[in-house]
Amino acid sequence: MVQSARSRNVLTLYTLADDIQCHRARLVLAAKGVSYERVIVDRDKASAELAELNPYGTTPTLVDRDLVLYDTSVVCEYLDERYPHPPLMPIDPLSRARLRVAAVRIERDWVTEVEVIRGGGRPADAARKRLRQNLLSTVPLFKASRFFLNPEMSLVDCLVAPVIWRLPSLEVDLGKEGRPIIDYGERLFHSQGFERSLTDDEKNMRLETVR
Repeated sequence: MVQSARSRNVLTLYTLADDIQCHRARLVLAAKGVSYERVIVDRDKASAELAELNPYGTTPTLVDRDLVLYDTSVVCEYLDERYPHPPLMPIDPLSRARLRVAAVRIERDWVTEVEVIRGGGRPADAARKRLRQNLLSTVPLFKASRFFLNPEMSLVDCLVAPVIWRLPSLEVDLGKEGRPIIDYGERLFHSQGFERSLTDDEKNMRLETVR
C-alpha cells in the first residue's frame, strides 16, 4: 500500500531523477547538510501521491510536515530561511535582489535552451549555439569572484552548477574561452555537497560522456 503523502513526518522532496530545477533544490539541501527523504517521480507517469500534495503535479515539491511548497524559487528560499546555516543569500537587500535577477536570467537564457536541446531535432542545434554564446558572455562574471556574483556560495550557484554539470551530455563545448566557467564548475563538483545532491541518473551523465 502506498503511504499517504500527507502522513509523512520527515522532510520530503519529490524530485525527478534528471532535471535542473530539481537538482537545484537538492543542491540547496546538500549545502545545508539537511537529512531528508528523496522521492523520485517518473517524468512520464502521473503520480497520485504528488497530485495529492500539489495541484499542478510539478517538481520539485517539498513537504515539511503540514507545509507543502512548490515552485523552485519558493522551495529554495524557504530552505535557506528554515535552515540558516550556512546562509546561501547575502544579508543586504541590494545584493539579494541582484542575485534574484541573475537567477531569473539564467532560467530564461540557459535553462530554456537546455530544454530545447533535450527535445532534439534541428531546434537543438540552434539552441546549443545560443546556450554556448549565452554562457561565454558571462565569463567576466566567473573571473570576478570565486562564486557567481558573490564571494560566498549562494542560491544562484545552486542553479548555475546543475547547468554546467550537464554541458558534456548536451554536447555543448565552451572551448578555451570558457575555461573560467569549467574551472568554477569543477570546484563545486568536487565538494561533498554536490556529490550528495546527485541522483544515479545524473552521476551516469558524466560517466557516459567519458566512455
